[in-house]
Formats: sequence, C-alpha cells, structure tokens
Amino acid sequence: MAPGAEDPTWFEDRFLGPDLDPATWYPHYLPAWSSRDSTRASFRFDNDGLALDIPPDQPLWCAGDHDPPLRVSALQSGNWSGRLGSPQGQQAFREGQVVLEEQERFEGWLPASGRVEISARMDLSPRSMAALFLSGFEDDEARERCGELCVFEIFGKDLGPPGDPSAEIGVGIKAKRDPALTEDFAAPRVRIDVVEPHLYAVEWDAGEAVFSVDGAVLRRCPRPPTYPLQLMLTIYDFPNWSTGEDDHLVPRLVVDRIAGTRS
Repeated sequence: MAPGAEDPTWFEDRFLGPDLDPATWYPHYLPAWSSRDSTRASFRFDNDGLALDIPPDQPLWCAGDHDPPLRVSALQSGNWSGRLGSPQGQQAFREGQVVLEEQERFEGWLPASGRVEISARMDLSPRSMAALFLSGFEDDEARERCGELCVFEIFGKDLGPPGDPSAEIGVGIKAKRDPALTEDFAAPRVRIDVVEPHLYAVEWDAGEAVFSVDGAVLRRCPRPPTYPLQLMLTIYDFPNWSTGEDDHLVPRLVVDRIAGTRS
C-alpha cells in the first residue's frame, strides 16, 4: 500500500493546475540536442488532470537529425548538459552528437529505488505511442548510468480491434549503454481499454523490479538500476507511419495522478 501524503519520503502530484510544479517538472524533451523553444511540450489542465498532446501543427523534434522523424510532447523530472558544442548530454541518439543549447542542471524528482505509479489514459492512433520511462540521470564521468525502467510503452498500432479492447504493454529494463545491466524488456498483451484510466506501476530495489497494471504483476526483472532516475512522461507521433488520412489526429496522454518514492 502506498504511504500517505504526510509521509516525507512519498511524492504525489494530481496536476490540479494552473501550472506545473517547477520544482518537479521540466516541460521539454531533451532540449540540449535542439533548443528549449523547439522542444516545448504541448499540455493543458482540465477536470481530468494533465493532458499532454501533439497538435497537427507541432513541428518535428530535431528535424533533419533524428531518424525516423518524430514529434513529441514530454515532461522530464531532470535535465542537464555540458557546454555548447560538447558531447555531454542526456540520451544522445547518434554518434558525434553535440550540445546545441547549453542546459542548466535541474534535479526535480530522481528516485533511485522504491515505487512509482501513474494513473493515466490515452488516445492513440496507429502512428502514435505513449510512455513513462525512468531514465538514468547520466551525469557520471563515464556516462554509463543511463539504463531505463519502462513503466509502460504503448503503441497505437498494437491495440486490440474495436469491440475487443487490449494492448501490448511494454515493460522492463532497457540497458542502453550500461554494462552492469541486462536487457530485459517485453510487451505482454493485456485485456484493458487504454482509453480508460489504469494504474501502471513499478516497484524496485537492487534485487528486482516488479511491473504491474491495476495491481496485477506483468513482469519481474532482476538486477534493475538503482542510481538516480528521471521520469520521462511522453507522447510520440511518427509521421512516417501515416496512412495519408490521419494528419488531423491528435494523440493525447491524460494523467490524473502520479506518485512514488522521493529518492
């Protein structure tokens, strides 16, 4: 059972608005490789909480550099980079990448073990995806503390047919460049309708990470990372997957609550 709100080791955000908590969230997606202006998230608050979306006129992220082309709205709970022109930054996606806009160090919510849970629903098409990753802050000298815990990764193309709701829910450990980790990721199919709110969670220590949906365990993965991890709450659109008649669709991730261990 989750601790109460009075527990100083427990964090909770119900996204009541009118603004994000600036001590916790950074509304940009890996801006060091681009800029803050061009990576700003599209979001709003309504009666259901926080809604991250990608409107039709939102430009590509790192246009001409990232392959495949993608658009994204995201909140991060940490951010930093090296100096302009240096290779020091988070989640570099190609060899030879350098910082295009220097970032101030931001340490919001960076849990290293414990529990993270999120109540969320989503509107996805076959060209979009929603996810919550816990990614290494990646500020060690060798930049090897970059592994990930994937709380959920759901592609619209992997949803069940109308009348038979289900979803492939990606969960597990992504080793990235961390030699101490073993890749342990899978996407079991679960009979849920992602249009409705569900509780996605991970609970972990040095021995094991346990991933669950609505309290039911999906997977157990041994030896997860236990260094500081930043939350990456994201909605993606992949224009190359377009059918030619779907450019007007707006993918959306709605979060009414996120909570977990502070550190």
